[in-house]
Amino acid sequence: MSAANVVTLPAQPVTQNARPVNQLRVTRSEWIKFSSLRSNWITLLVTAASIIGLGALISFVIERNWSSMTAADIATFDAVGLSLVGVNLAQLIVAVLGVLIVTGEYSNGMIRASLAAVPKRFAFLAGKMTISAAVSFVVALAATFVAFLAGQQLLGSHGVSLDAPHAIRAIIGSAFFLMAVSVISSAFGFITRSTAAGIAAVVALLLVIPVIGQLLPYDWATDILNYLPGSAG
Repeated sequence: MSAANVVTLPAQPVTQNARPVNQLRVTRSEWIKFSSLRSNWITLLVTAASIIGLGALISFVIERNWSSMTAADIATFDAVGLSLVGVNLAQLIVAVLGVLIVTGEYSNGMIRASLAAVPKRFAFLAGKMTISAAVSFVVALAATFVAFLAGQQLLGSHGVSLDAPHAIRAIIGSAFFLMAVSVISSAFGFITRSTAAGIAAVVALLLVIPVIGQLLPYDWATDILNYLPGSAG
C-alpha cells in the first residue's frame, strides 16, 4: 500500500461516564478494600473465637469447681459477666484490626491512590470509620450472643437466661464497646500513620494508663479513669 492510499480518520472524542464521588461510593470502595484482604477475615474469626472460646472455657471451669468455691466468691458470682470475659481479650485484637484498616494503606503506598480518588479527606475518613465500626459491631454482637448462650449452658444450674437483669444490656453493650475500640484505633492509625505506633498508642490507652491511674490520688484517679474506654467497657 502506498502512502497516497492511506486515509487518516479524524480522532473520535472519548466519552467517559465518570460518576461523582459521594459518601456511599467511598464507603463501598472501603468495603471492597477491606473484604478483599484475607487477613482481615482471619482477624475477625480470631476475635469471635476469643470471645466465645474464652467465655466457654471459664464457664466450664467454674462449673466443675463450684463446690470448692468460697462463700465470698459465690456471693460475687456474675454469670453474665463470666460468659463475656472473652471481650477483655477481644478488645486487643479489635484494636489491632482498627489500626491496620488505616495504616495498611500507608505502609504499601496505596494511600496516595485513595486520597487522589477521594479529594475530600472527611469523606475518606468517614468511609474508613464506617467500615471499622460496622464490621466490628456485627462480629462482636454475634460472638457475644453465642458466648452468652454457650456460657450459661456450661454453667448448668448456675447459669441464667436472657431474661436475667442486664443480660441483654451486657451483650449489646459489649458489642458497642468493641465497636468503639475499633473506631478509636482507626483514629490512632490516621494520627500516627504507623502500625507500630498506632497499636502502641491503643494498648497504652486500654491497658497502661488505667494501671497508672490507679496509682494516682483518689480524686485524680476518679477524674481520669472515668473517661477511659475500659471504664465504659
